[in-house]
Amino acid sequence: MSQSALLLVINCGSSSLKFALYDAHSFSVLSEGLAEALGSADSRIKLILNDTTHRHQQADLDHKAALTHIIETLDKQWALTQRLAGIGHRVVHGGETFKASTRIDQAVLTQIEACIPLAPLHNPANLMGINLLREFFPGQAQIAVFDTAFHQTMPDYAYIYGLPYALYREFGVRRYGFHGTSHRYVAGEAARLFKRPFNSVNLICAHLGNGASVCAVRNGQSVDTSMGMTPLEGLVMGTRSGDIDPGLFDFLIAKQYSPDAISTMLNKQSGLLGISERSNDMRQLVDAAKTGETQAMLAIEVFCFRLAKYIGAMMVSLPSLDALVFTGGIGENAALVREKTLGHLALLGFSCDHGANHNATRGVASAIHAADSHPVWIIPTDEERMIAIDTAALIAE
Repeated sequence: MSQSALLLVINCGSSSLKFALYDAHSFSVLSEGLAEALGSADSRIKLILNDTTHRHQQADLDHKAALTHIIETLDKQWALTQRLAGIGHRVVHGGETFKASTRIDQAVLTQIEACIPLAPLHNPANLMGINLLREFFPGQAQIAVFDTAFHQTMPDYAYIYGLPYALYREFGVRRYGFHGTSHRYVAGEAARLFKRPFNSVNLICAHLGNGASVCAVRNGQSVDTSMGMTPLEGLVMGTRSGDIDPGLFDFLIAKQYSPDAISTMLNKQSGLLGISERSNDMRQLVDAAKTGETQAMLAIEVFCFRLAKYIGAMMVSLPSLDALVFTGGIGENAALVREKTLGHLALLGFSCDHGANHNATRGVASAIHAADSHPVWIIPTDEERMIAIDTAALIAE
């Protein structure tokens, strides 16, 4: 692979498309951007070239039109069509089939399609992105990087639900976990920072954003995580409820809620948004809490308490702990969330250095624990870079 080769990373959603262009040698970001509200009157593209933001607004842009604009723009700047070495795609669900990133062929596409019942909102969009890029670049190497793959090392006692076993055997009903690309990247960064072999590092990783999950990493492998068969299980999140009593379904159905209404509520109207009745943005909630807004304060407290409970639970799966790591938009930037969460974990040997926590430099890995605490770190995640690294490795084989 020459120094001038390029890698394109694509994260295709149902109404959005995120991309990043990398130098295949240094993995430096050359360009990145987002097309959003696709298919609507408000569809738009934001694209960064040479630290300059370019915006393109056009009603009813679809994914193909958005990709056409992005590729034409990148081609003018970077001669993309001549220099492209590979394309990496985020794919949400790989079921039990995919335990690692893989080169895409027709058999892989068939298997991704077979996982649609497990991720009906995400996998069809991921497939659309793959097929569009195959149309734009026929014959170009394309790689699928799965959110679920890193968690395929979980032992069966960690992923089996307390349900009739036939549901697992016949329909694949089990815990899969998500954010695996982020957890794997952060575990690798922790191993590098601690000068430890990857296969010897023991961590609890808290990926906190609008979606949030905790993962126990034992000897470099995921052995437990908070998300389940879908991304709804586990922590309180931006708009997702996280864990609830399944009996709520019977209760709400008796109150004339439809299954679709319940699903919409749990996925899009709950979590921080539902509790605060204000916002799913932690930054806005922290600002509101400072003014004494009680429901904003409650939303933050619930978020941190649930997070602390899951961190404690993850310790069951580890023989020792090299560090608790905070990552993701909230994990990296919300000092209040980190401090409140660690405050719940004093009995387990965690405590926060207030100054280190509040003065942490954005985008830089840093330790925030007190002298008598288990190690606690902030380590920025970079899922797109992880996808680019996997893509480079697989196309070099």
